[in-house]
Amino acid sequence: MIVFNWVSNISSNLVELDLSSNYLEGPIPDHFGIMMNLLERIELSYNRFNGAILKSFSNICTLHSLNLLENDLSEDLASIFHDLSSGCVRFSIQDLDLRHNQITGSLPDLSKFSLLKTLHLSRNYLSGKIPESTRLPSQLEYLSLRSNSLEGRIPKSFGDACTLRSLDLSNNSLSEELPVIIHDLSGCARYSLQQLDLSRNRIKSTLPNLSVFLSLKSLYLHENCLNGNISEDVRFPSQLEVLYIKSNSLKGVIIDSQFANMSKLKSLDLSENSLTLAFANKWVPSFSLHSLGLRSCKLGAAFPRWLQKQNNLQIVDISDCGISDIVPKWFWAKLGILRTGRLNMSYNNLHGLIPNLPLKNAYRRLSLASNLFEGRVPLFLRGSTNLDLSRNKFSDFRSFLCANGMAKTLAKLDLSNNHLLGQIPNCWTHFKSLVYLDLSHNNFSGKIPASIGSLFQLQALLLRNNNLTGEMPFSLSNCRQLVMLDVRENRLSGPIPSWIGSQLQGLQFLSLHGNDFSGSLPLPMCYLHNIQLLDLSANNLSGKIPKCFKNFTLMARKTSLTENPRHKYNFTTGPTIYSGAYDLNSILMWKGVQQVFINSEVMLLKSIDLSSNHLSGGIPQEIESLIELISLNLSRNNLTGNIPSGIGRLGSLEFLDLSRNQISGSIPYSLAKIDRLTMLDLSHNNLSGEIPTSTQLQSFDATSYEDNLDLCGKPLDKLCIEEKPHQNPADKCLSGEDSFFSRGFYISMTFGFVMGFWGSFGSILIKRSWRHAYFKFVDNLTNKISTMVAMKFTNRDYR
Repeated sequence: MIVFNWVSNISSNLVELDLSSNYLEGPIPDHFGIMMNLLERIELSYNRFNGAILKSFSNICTLHSLNLLENDLSEDLASIFHDLSSGCVRFSIQDLDLRHNQITGSLPDLSKFSLLKTLHLSRNYLSGKIPESTRLPSQLEYLSLRSNSLEGRIPKSFGDACTLRSLDLSNNSLSEELPVIIHDLSGCARYSLQQLDLSRNRIKSTLPNLSVFLSLKSLYLHENCLNGNISEDVRFPSQLEVLYIKSNSLKGVIIDSQFANMSKLKSLDLSENSLTLAFANKWVPSFSLHSLGLRSCKLGAAFPRWLQKQNNLQIVDISDCGISDIVPKWFWAKLGILRTGRLNMSYNNLHGLIPNLPLKNAYRRLSLASNLFEGRVPLFLRGSTNLDLSRNKFSDFRSFLCANGMAKTLAKLDLSNNHLLGQIPNCWTHFKSLVYLDLSHNNFSGKIPASIGSLFQLQALLLRNNNLTGEMPFSLSNCRQLVMLDVRENRLSGPIPSWIGSQLQGLQFLSLHGNDFSGSLPLPMCYLHNIQLLDLSANNLSGKIPKCFKNFTLMARKTSLTENPRHKYNFTTGPTIYSGAYDLNSILMWKGVQQVFINSEVMLLKSIDLSSNHLSGGIPQEIESLIELISLNLSRNNLTGNIPSGIGRLGSLEFLDLSRNQISGSIPYSLAKIDRLTMLDLSHNNLSGEIPTSTQLQSFDATSYEDNLDLCGKPLDKLCIEEKPHQNPADKCLSGEDSFFSRGFYISMTFGFVMGFWGSFGSILIKRSWRHAYFKFVDNLTNKISTMVAMKFTNRDYR
């Protein structure tokens, strides 16, 4: 490679070489290590090197550190270490980073590398069981095998690594029982091990006694298959700072004495188990936590008093813990003082008023959703970044909204499902950073305030299920970042604004269902190339369905969750950059009932619903191009004409409702090709002819086809009149035994004619005497017939 030849010519005394992040590719010359034999550190990360690279460095006897993070290495790991061990580098190398490559195989014996201290092998393609014969280097301190496909158990030899400080085997497929793993690692490694990460595996059994690890500071066991009861005899290492056991199936009671000697504990997460925390009312923990996760644990009805002495909490999740109490004032006081962090107290029965504390930054991400809080929304919560107050009993947020001063950091505000009423305050100019706003399911009335149009960063606006009236304000056309606009179930009127299509071209979800919008569908709506869900149902719309709906290009291609699994945002306030993400939810009439689609379901949903309007004309044939459409509902209109013959191109269609129109003609045969169809309704139309025979179309109930007077065939009771066998129009040539004038008939007729001709006249043509006799006979017969005819005409003349 040219770059390495160039480097080799610079200086043979080079000690450190850094070529990272240069998009270099290909192999490295074998002679490179010979020419650069004084190198101590080589940094080649974030390139595209491939081939037997490690062999190139095997003879650099001074090399201490080699970093090949994120390249294209695809060798077997045993081959890589074999190449390294062929030279003197195995006596000098201390740090080796091979993360994020395509290395295969499993972990070989590494005992030859006597000075190796750090080995990174995460994010590769290592698989299978780690051989029991594998030995770790005698000086190894850090080993990471995270995010591979290793399975089975951890070799007992790992427990004999007396210098091992950190072992990361997370995100693999290990399936051994945890007590066995702890036993195997409790050799001399129990004195040195400080971090053990076994999270995101398939490790089974219950929690054993972990106090044997005398130096352990961080223990990650979350997202495994741990189950059974935690014994009250279980003790944790006294030096432990981080304990994550969330997302398992553990049961039992945790008592305060199990944390008696854990004064250094900083992060504790027991969430998503079936654990009960039985802490004494007057218990004062010896630790001071920064992070606490107890989601879905049972804490009892009273608010946990032991939190009063926790003055450094930055992340708290006590959601769905069965608390039925008033939140103490001392806890709200902590909330008003701390400037950063996350607090989730949702899905409890917390109630009462929230006091109006001095205006300081609250927790950046605060969720009080699904409780019984009431009264005013306190002003100090404006300091949040994400604020979820949904499903409570708040009745007033005017002072929160209209107080002087900017809410500089508030990006997400959810006040849905509360008791808010009256007009929506026209004070939105204070919330320039707002990205997500949900005021759905309240009792708001009057017009949508024009100042909402000043929210230039707004991506999602949900106002569904209120009593809003009037037309959509033109100022909303300024919100050009909108991804979702949902005003369903209100009393909005007037025409659908043309600026929705011309100005809000980033819209993916538009729901105007259940209002009083009238007039025809505006043609600029066809500029919504990114639209995934278009719901204009239950209005007073008229006119034709535009042919330009074919421009909805996102409905014509597959969507992967990897493209945009969540909607993200970021903004800057002074020197601080704020970033985050939010999930969307949408309501759609699905199989006769309203169904809520959330998170990833929404991202995969592609639907058009124009039902319950006064639309006329035909179904545009251009709709056939929307081949990834999942739901199409055009029912309860005045549509005429035929069902497009190529509707079978919509191969992803699961829901099709064309009922209660005036559609005529036959059911296209292509409809039978849609094998994903789970709901079909063509009833109450003017369809005729036979229902195409297929497993799919006959599987639906007869009600799917009822009230089409000239429609016949299964599953209807009305059978079709037996006429000529149905022939596909494409089959224009008759063939086989279905046709009298078959090929065999014509062949037989020709053959008979030839045989008869040669049988009668062949001998006459061959033998002269027979030929003369034949012509004499014909001549005499001709004269006799002529005489008889002449005499017949003579007798007639005499008469």
